[in-house]
Amino acid sequence: MVSGSIRQQQPAAAAAASSSQQRRLHSRRAQVLCRASISIVALMLLSRTALLATPSPLAAALAFLGRAVRPPGPVLLHARSRVTLHAVKEKITEEIEETRKRKFDGSITPRSDDWSTWYLDLVDAADLVENAPVRGCKILKPDGFALWELIQSLLDPRIKSMGVRNAYFPLLIPVSFLSKEAAHVAGFAKECAVVTHHKLRSTTKEDGTPTIEVDPESKLAEPFVVRPTSETVVWDAFGRWIKSYRDLPLRINQWANVMRWERRTKPFLRTSEFLWQEGHTAHATREEADAQARDVLTIYTELASELLAMPTIPGRKSNNERFAGADETYTIEVLTQNGMAIQAGTSHFLGQNFAKAFDVQYQTADGSFEHVWATSWGVSTRLIGAVIMAHSDDTGLVLPPALAPTQVVIMPMHNKNAEKQAAVLEAANKLREQLEKVQIRVHLDDRLDIKPGTKYFEWERKGVPLRLEVGPRDLEMGVTLAKMRTGGDKFPIALGPNVAEETKEALEKVRQALLQRAQDLQNNLTFRISERSQLDDRLKAREPGFFSIPWGGNDEDEEQLQEETGVTLRCYPFEQEPLLPDQKCPITGKPSHTWAIFAKSY
Repeated sequence: MVSGSIRQQQPAAAAAASSSQQRRLHSRRAQVLCRASISIVALMLLSRTALLATPSPLAAALAFLGRAVRPPGPVLLHARSRVTLHAVKEKITEEIEETRKRKFDGSITPRSDDWSTWYLDLVDAADLVENAPVRGCKILKPDGFALWELIQSLLDPRIKSMGVRNAYFPLLIPVSFLSKEAAHVAGFAKECAVVTHHKLRSTTKEDGTPTIEVDPESKLAEPFVVRPTSETVVWDAFGRWIKSYRDLPLRINQWANVMRWERRTKPFLRTSEFLWQEGHTAHATREEADAQARDVLTIYTELASELLAMPTIPGRKSNNERFAGADETYTIEVLTQNGMAIQAGTSHFLGQNFAKAFDVQYQTADGSFEHVWATSWGVSTRLIGAVIMAHSDDTGLVLPPALAPTQVVIMPMHNKNAEKQAAVLEAANKLREQLEKVQIRVHLDDRLDIKPGTKYFEWERKGVPLRLEVGPRDLEMGVTLAKMRTGGDKFPIALGPNVAEETKEALEKVRQALLQRAQDLQNNLTFRISERSQLDDRLKAREPGFFSIPWGGNDEDEEQLQEETGVTLRCYPFEQEPLLPDQKCPITGKPSHTWAIFAKSY
């Protein structure tokens, strides 16, 4: 039997104070619920129903759906009302079904209209994920999982180049393991799924229908948590594997899934179950372990910027944002097109916390015993969400070539002349073979019964970086016409022995265009704050951005600023400009001690 920890509900006063924020609709359900609320009002008026409590019908609709926030008080109907909760629920269900039918056309909401709905529409239109039967979980469809496979193929060799070897650790972790590291368990306790029984049994309902239930006699002596992260089970093993200084450094990585119950989910960015890689290392000295953590972050930075075309700000997390159980957390922060930050990868210097919790010691060369020093680090499917939000547009996905399952699509043009058509198809197939020989991921779309415009639209929506068209006139000139997903006019690429290299050059232009566009966005949306009013004014903008602040605050000041504005301290950048003599923090008025990046974030 699996159960989830229960978060404490907000006090009524706090819930009322944040009701406006809670009632914001960040998905396509906005239209459904608004129409549903109107329907509720109409039904109530027709039946002379009186509301006995003040929350809006929209909030009631949200409550009935069971998917959104609760109103600050009960929503009651007059006892004599002919309107029943069942009727209201049926009405809302009808609205949802209508929306599903309208959604079938695959239209994408413009980013400027509703950013969150744009993102959900785009993920649906690209056929990347599907809702799973378990709330908060997603099914990664083939096109969606292909993105994660490519991240694995790009990152795994770089991880192994550091002397790291892949392994796999169990999905279930004894609860007692988590209790050995107090700070660690405090950070994950409310997100853990707990397994308490090991068996089901057959039974029947009152009406005689067969069913199954948890066998109460199968209760486990000790519960297990479904892996939220693997530090505890890894360090239990390290305690058996490490005996001498000759066993160090020990570097292990695993590609796995983890489970953390989430209240508000968004495909790739935040789901209850997600995929990631997590590395764990043990070292003889503090300096070696800290260097390992920073080296890993360099690899993540290079992956993001050089291959995924996303500029990052690498830096160190604050105490409040640090990974539970770490001495230091290093991060790369990415800015999305709507001016919000995404933590795209983290690397943690764990000190000796886990080594001491699990008593992992090694014998030194002189015969004494010391606790080892540790790191852990990882990136997840969240990286895919960051790429989507950094590059895509109102047409659909825009993927950097390194992450595109199909890098090039070849489109032979239809021609009524059978001889010319055969020549076009022959040339298109030869072109495909030439590109495949140099490991370009290519697809030949030879569906001649579909109009070119329809196929253009389809492949642009899937984010294919480069389209190559081949028609009779193109063959006469000895070229294929190329069109980059990043825009611009079509341009010719000469058919022949150099076509593969010229195609590679065109793909590189796509990568450079995406990187430049993302870098320009980051430059334009990074603001140096010298007065509190600048921050407050900028937060009213549609795209708030990064805020570079000469920070002088402490942990409490950071928490207060977050409560007042919703921004979080993303990192203390590694690249620090010298502070001016006697420079004061514009937020706290205290002497500045470091530059810090703040932003609203996912």
